[in-house]
Amino acid sequence: MLNQLKLWAKKLKKQLFILYLAYKDERVSWYTKVFTACVVAYAFSPIDLIPDFIPVLGYIDDIIIVPLGIMLALKMLPTSIIEDCAIKAEELIQNERPKNWVAGSIIIIVWLLIFTWSCFTVFKLLN
Repeated sequence: MLNQLKLWAKKLKKQLFILYLAYKDERVSWYTKVFTACVVAYAFSPIDLIPDFIPVLGYIDDIIIVPLGIMLALKMLPTSIIEDCAIKAEELIQNERPKNWVAGSIIIIVWLLIFTWSCFTVFKLLN
């Protein structure tokens, strides 16, 4: 069972890379790009709809929402684009992972804004 789980995780990871590469492909329609970008950003983001510290429910997004989003995004893409991106994804996984400093910066800025807002709110409540 552990091997099956590892294979499933590996397949999920490859599918995320396929979606990442498909987002950059100019043959993909704009609405598919938007949906694909949202799925990839959500999958790689540390921010979840349901926080992981909530027992059982916290992992629903990791087990259901992310795979469902990947499945829907892949259904929106033409087969030829998926095949092209699958080859590129395999090369990326073997060589190196893509780095998106812009997305990482946005996530850090959002966390800093939430932290700053929380600090100001607590400070106002204490005074």
